[in-house]
Amino acid sequence: MRTLNLGVLAHVDAGKTSLTERLLHAAGAIDHLGSVDDGDTQTDSLALERQRGITIKSAVASFVVGDVTVNLIDTPGHPDFIAEVERVLNVLDGAVLVVSAVEGVQAQTRVLMRTLRRLRIPTIVFVNKMDRPNADAERTVRAITEKLTPSLAAPDDTDRLAEVLAEHDDALLKSYVDGVVPPADLRAALAEQTERALVHPVFFGSAITGAGVDELISGIVEWLPAKEGDAGGPVSGTVFKVDRMPNGEKLAYVRMFSGTIRPRDRFDAGKVTALHTFGGGELSAGRIGGVLGLSKARIGDAVGLPGARARHHFAPPTLEAVVEPRNPAHRGGLHAALTQLAEQDPLINLRDDFRVSLYGEVQKEVIQATLATDYGIDVAFRETTTIHIERPVGVGAAVEFIGTGSNPFLATVGLRVEPGTGVEFHLEVELGSMPYSFFRAVEESARSALCRAEVRDCAVTMTHSGYWARQSHAHGTFDKSMSSTAGDFRGLTPIVLTEALRRAGTEVLEPIHRLRLEIPSDALGAVATALAKLRGVPLAPVLSGPVCVLDGEIPAGGVHEFQQLLPGLTRGEGVLEAEFDRYAPLR
Repeated sequence: MRTLNLGVLAHVDAGKTSLTERLLHAAGAIDHLGSVDDGDTQTDSLALERQRGITIKSAVASFVVGDVTVNLIDTPGHPDFIAEVERVLNVLDGAVLVVSAVEGVQAQTRVLMRTLRRLRIPTIVFVNKMDRPNADAERTVRAITEKLTPSLAAPDDTDRLAEVLAEHDDALLKSYVDGVVPPADLRAALAEQTERALVHPVFFGSAITGAGVDELISGIVEWLPAKEGDAGGPVSGTVFKVDRMPNGEKLAYVRMFSGTIRPRDRFDAGKVTALHTFGGGELSAGRIGGVLGLSKARIGDAVGLPGARARHHFAPPTLEAVVEPRNPAHRGGLHAALTQLAEQDPLINLRDDFRVSLYGEVQKEVIQATLATDYGIDVAFRETTTIHIERPVGVGAAVEFIGTGSNPFLATVGLRVEPGTGVEFHLEVELGSMPYSFFRAVEESARSALCRAEVRDCAVTMTHSGYWARQSHAHGTFDKSMSSTAGDFRGLTPIVLTEALRRAGTEVLEPIHRLRLEIPSDALGAVATALAKLRGVPLAPVLSGPVCVLDGEIPAGGVHEFQQLLPGLTRGEGVLEAEFDRYAPLR
């Protein structure tokens, strides 16, 4: 049996969850066809998802077609929950990108397709909502080829298909020029180029009526790369999602790349107590399943041998807000609840002052509702503010020696910081100079401290180390007061790191978003003025009769206000795309 791990991605309201439901029903995996409006779909299982009619968390469902098991992963379409999409991308074999034939290519559609192409993930495009009166297939295809990819392959249009495939195949090009392209060569080239993510087959239909879905299923199985994994190889998997069972036990979703996981297997994150897999049984190479017992598992962790590290494909959150319990007695419970939510979404980046990172206002509302319904804690958010980051501009070093009056910890830690790429950690001391667990404590503590302080592009090098070996009394009892522990290194590292950063000097940066606006031409002056008042920079406009396309950039803190102003400035006709671009020194 081959396995295909398939993501379904789209801009919000393009019909992604409805298509997921229809695929499961058409393949015979479910008897009842659920509806987003009725709140009874398979993958939108959270009460909040059903109330709001949007996907908040990725969900996995499975079906079988012939000799292929398809693990279908429904992902959120709202940009506030892009972190869920990012984690899914790390485990996909292929994807279906849903585009509405009514609304066409939207802002999030462009972000998703750009990322899928960059990562070379084989992708099929499904043009949905063809049953709507105002659907326009020709207009939608034109928008896809202009804004997403020119390499769109319609399997039922032989001439156009041959033309697209010939661009990437010299032998096929010769046959095309000669006017003779054997159908078998065409199908083989389509399969090969789709797997290499050079071309993207396109299908048309309706998730609501089911039109075109059978053809889509055939295309998924034929054109996307389902494979047999090495179930007997060394165990190697990645945790890409963490949930909690009703009893509070952690459930880690793992994509297996090699080997097999069985109950009672032991890993760094814990001992496997049970498996939740499609069809039951062991969790073997190529499959996705839930694993109970990995109490220390975090998103991005390896299970078994290290595989590819979880990569970041989208911009980090650029907003933050402080969460406060309305009842002060709930502060302890709130911290525990936010810690669990941060397990499921590490980019929340919970800090000690109850400050959390956010992508937008909808995410904030969802966190507030989740805390109320799942944890019984009523909270309020302070005003949302922009996350400013710091990075070192010079070189600074600091050290604290064990046994000196200024050092309350039984540890010696010396650190040097300087500009780097991302967050780097290096050693200039011998690895055998102290137990490895102490080095690990220093690195973990340094990375955690930099994350909490929003310090980026920083290289940290450990220059001094030292510890007191384990001491015991005559009768053999352990004397902690004279023996170094990992906790000493965790406690001392942030102190030394802060001093090293102070000596290096840092600069503060703010996030800048890139804008693209489609507005009435006569609204250009008012829009440009409003943009400038928010410290935005409008670039040269492109006028085309009554429509103006305006590119520009704006500090992230002004995006939400500009979005609110735009309808009034453009008589409701303005269309805005905003996307994180870079960090720039704060003006």
